[in-house]
Amino acid sequence: MNASVDPTPSAPSLMDRFSVDNFQRSVLKTPDGSDRLLLHSCCAPCAAEIMDALVASRIKTTIYFYNPNIHPRDEYEIRKQENIRYAEKLGMDFIDADYDAKNWFDRTQGQEWEPERGARCTSCFDMRFERTADHAKEHGFSLISSTLAISRWKNMDQINGCGERAAARYPGMQYWTFNWRKQGGAQRMIEISKREEFYQQEYCGCVYSLRDTNQWREQNGRDRIRRKVKFYGREVLDAESGTGD
Repeated sequence: MNASVDPTPSAPSLMDRFSVDNFQRSVLKTPDGSDRLLLHSCCAPCAAEIMDALVASRIKTTIYFYNPNIHPRDEYEIRKQENIRYAEKLGMDFIDADYDAKNWFDRTQGQEWEPERGARCTSCFDMRFERTADHAKEHGFSLISSTLAISRWKNMDQINGCGERAAARYPGMQYWTFNWRKQGGAQRMIEISKREEFYQQEYCGCVYSLRDTNQWREQNGRDRIRRKVKFYGREVLDAESGTGD
């Protein structure tokens, strides 16, 4: 006698439930009731899930790309262009701020050997969020936030503290400390990156992060970073020929 088959479908896993295709987004409410947001963005992979959530909630968002920490300049340009590409797809305003790398090096002078998530990162976040808040004040935004905290490689409390300090410089301005990682946000971040074939950076951005990441790789028997050749969902391109490895 054949065993009976249970016709009841199994419950979806958490990963399935929070996937791009299945996730039912709730409508987000801003903490100050505003329907406008100035969103500091570090890169397209971190930004896209957040941008999708804000569009779904009809929060009019302007992307503010201010990242003079990214080194070298061609690395900065490819990360910026990927972010512009997705902003244009969503019809979202995009502000291309200055690449004032000298000011960044001046701001972090003496912190060259600080570890990731240390004092140098605090100085870096402070600088970028202060400029974001300045632009917000000049253009009538009462609310700012950042895409940086969605990454599991970042210290969320450190980022939120820097954002709140920057916003506090202006009466009536607030930094939105929403946890973009929750309910599968970090998972969808990767899914969207693969769907859009975003550029896949392999270090945070600054010259010291590049140095330290390569040092760690060498100590652990791994190849050094090859910039501008990895894209989510694609084979790795050969840096010279442009063909797959």
